[in-house]
Amino acid sequence: MKHLELIKDLTLTHGPSGFEHNVKELIKNRLAGKADFSQDNLGSLICKKVGASGSPKIMIPGHMDEIGFMVNSITKQGFIKFIPLGGWYDQVLLAQKVIIKTKKGDVTGIIGSTPPHLLSEKDKNKLVEKKEMFIDVGAQSREEAEESMGILPGDPIIPDSSFHVLGEKMIMSKAIDNRIGCCLFINVLEELWGTQHPNTVYGVGTVQEEVGLRGATTSANVIMPDICLTVDVTIATDTPGLEKEEPEIKLGQGPVLTLADATVIGNRNLRNYVIDTARQEQIPLQYNTMMGGGTDGGAIHKTGPGVPTVVLSIPTRYIHSHYGVFQYDDYENALRLLLALIKGLDADTVENIKQGS
Repeated sequence: MKHLELIKDLTLTHGPSGFEHNVKELIKNRLAGKADFSQDNLGSLICKKVGASGSPKIMIPGHMDEIGFMVNSITKQGFIKFIPLGGWYDQVLLAQKVIIKTKKGDVTGIIGSTPPHLLSEKDKNKLVEKKEMFIDVGAQSREEAEESMGILPGDPIIPDSSFHVLGEKMIMSKAIDNRIGCCLFINVLEELWGTQHPNTVYGVGTVQEEVGLRGATTSANVIMPDICLTVDVTIATDTPGLEKEEPEIKLGQGPVLTLADATVIGNRNLRNYVIDTARQEQIPLQYNTMMGGGTDGGAIHKTGPGVPTVVLSIPTRYIHSHYGVFQYDDYENALRLLLALIKGLDADTVENIKQGS
């Protein structure tokens, strides 16, 4: 698994929405000398690789932020109340370890709530909501939490997770959503280094996707791309209880082309170009619709006069929790597909995609 160390390094890096600086520095260090760097005023990192021509401009966004939390307040007894950064399901939180990033360093805590033994029979059957939860960091008072541990309102909180290979090729880690997208555009730019391609490629680590596609909006206004190939994750439906989902999205069966989600309908000509390229290169490709969510493509396709956009995703289990799981072959096939797409996106092809919309 050629790119395993990059995936490990990026997924384990701490970077919830609004606090993506550590991820940005890792990307810059990795691509030093192989891309030109700039950023928008929100902090999205733009990595530019010029090919044979300055145009067409191909944007490959992958958001740097992961879902996390923020310290909201500290009780007199020293417990931490928090708010979510991004979409968390209440049922995946209790008894999970977290890390609070403070001015004095990292503080480990555990998410707790009132024990079921002390609840009424009626309340025992209710789902515990985030507003009723707290983080126990071992402090005996608010003063200890603030002064000794350095915890302050506004400090970011991330899942305390580790990295594992399950079986032969299943990868389990936090922040797969969407450090996988960042890994893909890094590898694309590395593979293009020293080679000719008929365009200029912008790999973009966007910020604050999980709280409203914010960095996608600002970075696209800086670049004004001609084509957008959004890279993200999508929900795998190959686990118990989801057998009747259509279409079924399976790990190991190739990257996924999203035909439509809640924020963007894939450009039909660019969609056809992706399908034709995958067939020519004999790359497996799955298809889905996801009307309950969206990606950076939802903001980018509305930039300026409009940007032909598609979303390519890695099927992933258990997203928006402390761990996700994906299959490594899907990553390699997504990388192969992106490289083939870029090498074919010359001025005439891009103009045909635009004019036929």
